Amino acid sequence: MGHARDHFLRESAKTLADSIDNPLVNANGYELMLHKLASDRRRLKGIESTKGKVELKRELLPDYQPWVEGALAGDGGAQDDVLMSVFVWYIDVGDFAAALPIAEYALRHQLQLPDQYKRTLGTLIVEEFADQSLQQKCVPVEVLQQVDLLTLSSDMPDQVRAKLYKALGFMLAETDKQQAFDYMQKALGLHDSCGVKKDRDKLERELKNLATASNNGEG
Repeated sequence: MGHARDHFLRESAKTLADSIDNPLVNANGYELMLHKLASDRRRLKGIESTKGKVELKRELLPDYQPWVEGALAGDGGAQDDVLMSVFVWYIDVGDFAAALPIAEYALRHQLQLPDQYKRTLGTLIVEEFADQSLQQKCVPVEVLQQVDLLTLSSDMPDQVRAKLYKALGFMLAETDKQQAFDYMQKALGLHDSCGVKKDRDKLERELKNLATASNNGEG
């Protein structure tokens, strides 16, 4: 039964993608997933612990995977509150490999977030990935750079984009001082109070010392 259900969800998501001009209420598979999503949200609302919410989301997400696969494979761009909600959950649990393809798809098709999310899609993507990096230090640099590229044309508050550049600067501070300095400069250019001035100044001194040492060595 599990395989049959997964197949049904994949095909339902593809059908939704292929029927972008049809009302979503006519998609039985979509109705099924909306009902499940509402039920799962009630379970999450009953948990006060952030860690507990993340653990439950991690437990629930495999149930949505067939729907996600079908939606992305269909590539029709129909508004899909299930897909967009699951996308945020993937970020919350740190599954960036699963979140990024949805981010690209949603931005390309200009999908909207469900009503409970008060930010635009581009703003949420940048802020959530940046926050994960600044708080958990678990987001690879390459992922943050991909988020930056994906959202370059997205309008958002300067402070949000600055937060992403701050996260990139911090992540690169030990491995690529010049690039880290450049990102911190960009962050300050967008938001003068973003909290990187001391780190930027420290990197500037280190880069000058490295340049002096290099010049002395050549002499």
